[in-house]
Amino acid sequence: MIRVLHSVSNMDRAGIETMIMNYYRHIDRNKVQFDFLCNKQKPGAYDDEIIKMGGKIFHSPGLNPLKWKQYEKSVIDILNKNKDIKIVHSHNGAFSLQAQIAAKKQGIKNRIVHVHGTKIDFNLKLPLKLLYKTQLKKYANNYWGCGTEAVQYYFGKETISTNNYLVIRNAIDEDRFIYNVAKRNEIRAKYNLDGKFVIGNVARFMKQKNHTFTLDLFKKIVEKEPNAVLLLLGDGELLDEMKDKAKSLNIDKSVMFLGNVNNVNEMYQAMDLFLLPSLFEGLPVVGIEAQAAGLKCVMSDTVTNEVAITDNVQFIGLNIPIDEWVDAILKNRQYERKDMKNEIISAGYSIKEEAKKLQEIYEKMGEEA
Repeated sequence: MIRVLHSVSNMDRAGIETMIMNYYRHIDRNKVQFDFLCNKQKPGAYDDEIIKMGGKIFHSPGLNPLKWKQYEKSVIDILNKNKDIKIVHSHNGAFSLQAQIAAKKQGIKNRIVHVHGTKIDFNLKLPLKLLYKTQLKKYANNYWGCGTEAVQYYFGKETISTNNYLVIRNAIDEDRFIYNVAKRNEIRAKYNLDGKFVIGNVARFMKQKNHTFTLDLFKKIVEKEPNAVLLLLGDGELLDEMKDKAKSLNIDKSVMFLGNVNNVNEMYQAMDLFLLPSLFEGLPVVGIEAQAAGLKCVMSDTVTNEVAITDNVQFIGLNIPIDEWVDAILKNRQYERKDMKNEIISAGYSIKEEAKKLQEIYEKMGEEA
C-alpha cells in the first residue's frame, strides 16, 4: 500500500478539503491510503470519517514564519516514523514550500505542490508568499493545479508551454447533486422557502469570497423582489461581521446564515440561483456542484472561465454597475431546471472516473519511489 501525506490547513468542510475527500472516498484504499498533515490545531469536520477510512491525522506546529524550524522538524519526524509515506502532496499555496523542503531533505522522491488559486490574497504575509512562490519549483518536482490558470500563476508560463504539469479536476459525485424535485420541495418546506426566490452561496467567510458585495447586492435585489431569500452556507473569520452587516442593511430577516452543513448537496436543490462574486478563484468545486444541480450560476469574471462546463454560467465584472448584477440575477427567476448528469460526465468531472486516474498516478509514483 502507498500512503500519501496531504498537507492542508485542517480538514473542515471547505473547497480544497471537500475536493480531497471526494477523491479519498472513491480510490481503492487497499492500494492507496491518504494521511493528513493539518497545520491548524483545531479538529476538522472530516476527521472522524478520515479515521474510519484508515487515514492518519498529524498536526504540525503551524505555518507560522516564526516556527519554521519547529515545523520542518515535525514533518521530518512524521516521515521518519511513517516510512510507508511515499508521496507528500501539499495544498497550502505558496506556503506549501515548507512541507516540500522537509520532504526533500527526508528523501521523499514524489513531492507535489497542488495549487487551487489564481492569485494570492493581500495581507501582511503577501511579501513572504510571493518570495516562497518563486522557490516552489526548487523543492517540488510535480506541479499540479485545479486548472491551467492556477498552474500558470504559481509555476509560470514555461511550465504550461512545456506541458510540465497536471490538472486535477475538482470532480464530484454527480449522483448526489443531480436535480431532485422531491428533495427540493422537502428542503424548501423545512426552511419556509415556498414561494420564495432563493439565491444561494457556499463559501468560507473570508475576504476572497466577497460576502460584503453579496450583501450589498442582495439589498438591491430585495428592493425589486421582496420575496427573495439569500442562503449563505459556510463558516469563517468574517461570519459575525457579515451578520452585523446584514442587520445594518435591514435585510437580516431575508438572509439565512446556515453555517457548515453536511447536506450541501440537498441545499442546492432548494436554491433557484447560485451566486459566486469572489475576488479571485482557482476552479471552485462549488461551481461544479451548483451546475450539477441544474442551477443558473452568476459569477464574477475573476473566477476562472474554466469552471463553466455547462451553459448555465454567466460571468460579470465586479467593476460593472451593481444594477446590472441585479438584472442578470432577476432575469433567472424562472427557467427550466434540467438533469445535468450527462453534461458533468462529458466534461470530465465525474469523481468515479477521475479517482481512477489519480489512483493510477499515485501507484506509478509509488513504484518509482
